[in-house]
Amino acid sequence: MDEHVLLTYRRAEQVFVEGVGAEIRDDQGKVYLDFLSGIAVNALGHGHEGFVEAVRDQVGRLVHTSNLFRHPYTEAVAGRIARLTGLEACFFSNSGAEAVEAALKISRKHQRKLGRPERTGFVALEGSFHGRTMGALSVTHTEKYRAPFGPLLSGVTFVPVGDEAALESAIRAGQPAALILEPIQGESGVREVPAAFLKRARALCDETGTILIHDEVQTGCGRTGNFLAAESAGVRPDIVTLAKPIAAGLPMGVTVVAKALAGTLEPGDHGSTFAGGPLACRAALAFLTALEEGGLQEHVRARGQQLRKGLESIERDFPIVVELRGRGLIQAFALSRGAEDLVKDLYGRGLIVNKTGGDVIRLLPPYVITSAQIARGLELLREGLEALGRR
Repeated sequence: MDEHVLLTYRRAEQVFVEGVGAEIRDDQGKVYLDFLSGIAVNALGHGHEGFVEAVRDQVGRLVHTSNLFRHPYTEAVAGRIARLTGLEACFFSNSGAEAVEAALKISRKHQRKLGRPERTGFVALEGSFHGRTMGALSVTHTEKYRAPFGPLLSGVTFVPVGDEAALESAIRAGQPAALILEPIQGESGVREVPAAFLKRARALCDETGTILIHDEVQTGCGRTGNFLAAESAGVRPDIVTLAKPIAAGLPMGVTVVAKALAGTLEPGDHGSTFAGGPLACRAALAFLTALEEGGLQEHVRARGQQLRKGLESIERDFPIVVELRGRGLIQAFALSRGAEDLVKDLYGRGLIVNKTGGDVIRLLPPYVITSAQIARGLELLREGLEALGRR
């Protein structure tokens, strides 16, 4: 099937053709329980009635206009996101990487407007992943992503997660344009940044005039139980980047800025041809409406608690499970060995998960997953771990 496709992905053998809720069916008729959601994208699962109705209606009305013109859903979505994040204004794009690019550009221009053009560098965290475009890649720590494409942006300093002294030194000595971090590092194994570190980062940025960017592409939009993961630490960034679940499967990224940064970009400074169009915004509105008005956020909290309790039981019963990570519906467990084998075994049993950050199994179910489906997923995990233990 990939004769004329660049081989940039290691795809599984399954060919998926349709889905309902947290279940997806391949072209052989086999049904799988989806604990990956297109890597945190399909928040409303597959075939969600409200989503399908909204998108189908919009396709028949208006798909694209360009950003030279207005349409009815831009402010409806931007206003909700501003309220939910506690920030002021949005720039729409098509992906998380694009949202990060906009955040980096806004940070640099803001420093320049304040008469500090020398402040062009960035501080980021070890283990970070922010995307694959050149700017986002420059603040991504993982060497395997960076190495083939250098030289990248200069002036980026990486500090260890939790090392407040190193963070302070990098910010005070380097005088960067911005500090960028993920409150939970998804791609490096669902590693949570300590709340104390998040608070210290906020204080240091305030003291030094450094912009604080939170990359919540994977953790935001309600996946942890709060709209933003950093809410649990009582920390609000100057800029937050969102994507993945925000349009429930359609491409959308959002860069959300505080009031002090809302006037930084002027007409012509930045843009995106397809971004924020009627179709994507209508999809985002369907998702946000379900999240707020359909009780979906409370459902995420309940299913997240159920998943954690089940994983705690698994951890007690299987010594090969050495650590539990995450919260809400972004959770993971680290193994002493065999994560890749377990992923393949679980595919065979009809459960879709993935390996990330070493021997770590990441779980990202859709927000609409039912209690019975969580229980079934936990049962399949037990079966897979039992088989792994016999090898």
